[in-house]
Amino acid sequence: MPELRVGVDGAIATLTIDHADRRNAVTGAMWDSFAPLLAELATDDTVAVLVVRGAGSDFSAGADITDLPQILRDPAAGDGGHVTAGETALANFPKPTIAAIDGYCVGGGWELAGACDIRIASDRSMFGVTPARLGILYPLSGMQRLVQLVGPAVAKHLILSGELVDAETAARWGMVSRLLPPEDFWEAIDAFVQTVVGRSRLTQQASKELIDLIASDDQRLTERAAFWDAEVAASDEASLGAAAFLAREAPAFAWRRIR
Repeated sequence: MPELRVGVDGAIATLTIDHADRRNAVTGAMWDSFAPLLAELATDDTVAVLVVRGAGSDFSAGADITDLPQILRDPAAGDGGHVTAGETALANFPKPTIAAIDGYCVGGGWELAGACDIRIASDRSMFGVTPARLGILYPLSGMQRLVQLVGPAVAKHLILSGELVDAETAARWGMVSRLLPPEDFWEAIDAFVQTVVGRSRLTQQASKELIDLIASDDQRLTERAAFWDAEVAASDEASLGAAAFLAREAPAFAWRRIR
């Protein structure tokens, strides 16, 4: 059965889109699973980082076409239907999120990858934003995020053409931050995730929120920056980091989340 699978190994949670016989197409039930699964992981203090990946050899080919009318057009779910609900839950997850992209990352699959903080791809990956192939409108939330990431000119190229582009082009356009060879892709992902796990969760959560506010020109930026400044001042993170640096040791940061 197609499903979202969650595994936790130490401080690393992995969310796997598992519908491999359909290139990990995401069904309506799978889209609806994002919010409750992510809410549980957000309050799990053992989890520092979330990795999002596909089962098998693809990230995701997008929303399951057989479920598409219900997924996108449920009146109770608003613009973008269940796709937007799943994407928004991922975008609002407070801890660092890393999309590990191998193979196809298309349509709603790209929307999920675009909602992650960091996107790393194998150089055999293919990307596309394909509503024009289906005669539908891409969810507004996904369109806004795409424009923020790549700019209006590239967003128009992708959406108006529905063209699939290779990983090198996607990286040049700003869709991913790093390309890796397929043969050691997962080993390199694991090494990078371990690097992220070792950093201050307070710095990460604060910076993630503030960067998003800057990107959206949100009027709450000054207020939230002051809030996070006070949180840093009240914590021991800076002293722990400085002491570890001077001792040439890995810091044991203690902050987990706002209580």
